[in-house]
Amino acid sequence: MSSAPPQPSRSPGAAPLAPATAGPAAGPTAGALYPVHPGERAMARARLLLFGAGVFFGLSAVLARVATQAGMNGGQVTFARFVLGMAFVGGIFVARPGTFRPRRKALLVSRGFFGGIAALLYFLSIERIPAGEATLLNNTFPIWAVLLSLFVLNERPTIHLGVGLALASAGVFLVLGGGGVSLGLGVGEILGIVSAVCGGAAVTSIRALRTTDNAPTIFFAFAVGGAAASLPYAFAPWPSAPLAWLALLGVGVVAFLAQLFMTEAYGALSVPEAALWQQLTPIASYLWALTIGERIGGWTLVGVLLGVAGIVYGSVLGHRPREARSPEAALAAGLPAEEP
Repeated sequence: MSSAPPQPSRSPGAAPLAPATAGPAAGPTAGALYPVHPGERAMARARLLLFGAGVFFGLSAVLARVATQAGMNGGQVTFARFVLGMAFVGGIFVARPGTFRPRRKALLVSRGFFGGIAALLYFLSIERIPAGEATLLNNTFPIWAVLLSLFVLNERPTIHLGVGLALASAGVFLVLGGGGVSLGLGVGEILGIVSAVCGGAAVTSIRALRTTDNAPTIFFAFAVGGAAASLPYAFAPWPSAPLAWLALLGVGVVAFLAQLFMTEAYGALSVPEAALWQQLTPIASYLWALTIGERIGGWTLVGVLLGVAGIVYGSVLGHRPREARSPEAALAAGLPAEEP
């Protein structure tokens, strides 16, 4: 990372930016830019958008499950999702010339690589285990991002992170073990956990990128990385069942809409509140899963709720702002985590 990243470029829909007060009163992050506090109407709209994003992300997971049950493998679902994503964001670039503005290319590559691997492993996980389980495991990525930012952005976590990790780990144990003594850790669960770690790395890249690159440009890097990571699966035989293709189209559409909703909402809400609302995704995934016949046991439900509570606790309180120790950390402080 460079020692003096350029000034940020605003994403469409972002709140106006105002410079921090110069001089000693500005504190340790003097020179950084902060969003002007939006009105209550804008904040209410942002909460509604994040609610919609959570519903769409959960629906995307279940549609991916339907596609794999109809004969399509997880890698094919991933590849098609990102091809559709590139087409959609390419339409934005054509309709709004100048939107594609890559600045920090090394970090964009990092975002694309880790985000692509995370998404691929996530869909491979959905192929093997229920969509709700895979989504819950994948949604531990904010805590992994906090851990990674300790080394990358030199941000020191608090004791609350340990509490959040303990709660989330207990929830994951209940989900995987179903309340039993033995832990049913299989390939699908491992893929879900690794996807979360890679997602944490991708989010760490985003926290630095958002100071210089806009959201459509970052999403394009994400889509390119995901398509490249899943390209080998594109050469496998594709199913002919219409249901598989309809579900696949649904995955591409709702996942892209969820990303747009989430990005728009981040311009109005603080990171802790945005992280809180984003944890609707695993709950929505489990509720959507009921429509395809997946059953939820009592202990599994307790595990979901406990896991979500741990993720929310760790996301909201586990990364309390401290004195930034690098220009990137200063500029990234308070930037939101996105879906990997």
